[in-house]
Amino acid sequence: MTSNTFYYLGLIFVSVVWGINFGVSRWAMDVFPAEVFVFLRFGLALPVLFLILKWTEGSVKVERRDLLTLAIIGLIGVTALEIMVMYSIKYTTLANASLLNVAPWPIFAALFAPLFTRERISIRVAIGGFIALVGVTLIILGGKDGFDLSSQYMIGNYIALAISLIGALFNLACMPLMKKYSPLRVTAWYVLFGSLFLFPFTVNKWSGIQTDNLSIITWGAVAYNVLLCTVAAFVIWNICMKHVGAAKANFFRYFVPAAAAMAGALFFNESIWITQMVGGLVIILGLVWIGTERKQQIPPIMKISNSNR
Repeated sequence: MTSNTFYYLGLIFVSVVWGINFGVSRWAMDVFPAEVFVFLRFGLALPVLFLILKWTEGSVKVERRDLLTLAIIGLIGVTALEIMVMYSIKYTTLANASLLNVAPWPIFAALFAPLFTRERISIRVAIGGFIALVGVTLIILGGKDGFDLSSQYMIGNYIALAISLIGALFNLACMPLMKKYSPLRVTAWYVLFGSLFLFPFTVNKWSGIQTDNLSIITWGAVAYNVLLCTVAAFVIWNICMKHVGAAKANFFRYFVPAAAAMAGALFFNESIWITQMVGGLVIILGLVWIGTERKQQIPPIMKISNSNR
């Protein structure tokens, strides 16, 4: 790969962490109501993020004029997305939700990138993205549950598709702020606002915690969500996205369903089908094709000496 190899590996790491979380979260969701669990994930991550920010950068401040932007990003990227994910799973099949959530996300990011950044999608990236899209489709549809277009699932399908669009815009909206602040600072502040907006959805849910079923495994799942899926993953993703570009970075989300299938096999003895294995290889092929793209070399501007003026 190019000099961006380190950042591509970071994106793959985060995608694998998020993919495995589909399995890990099942243990916690048996004990916590969904709204409470999501709030705990982000709420408990807050002090960790701000402590790291204070320790590494010496300050946690942002300019007052940026607070509204960060609040909107937190509302959309944390509060709205997490609630929509829950309802998409509720109103459609898992296969439908996975495909409509994951597959169009990078495409939307590529389409809208020029509105937020100076990124341009090359033919190589487009081809690699299409190859990876074929792979992720094979993984999701290659399982025991296929894509179902029944009318009873339409609401959930529309929500899942909206997640892709809103999620892509959320990623892109972070890019201008990360020119001014570090990815860690941007992450800490939008998680703060996202958590505040999440809290009202938990008001009547705390009594639903099944305290008798709390165990080391349950708390381990919470810790995984807080420390890896939120603190580490969000910061690493934003750092890598800042360096390789939002459009390219989001194609690496296609590793998420591959990791989720592996987690299902490891933790819950779910079957992995040949079609899904092929899909995983196709995803790798597409993303390697993207990752080996060389940066365009801009020829240096020739200086004109005073004597030639």
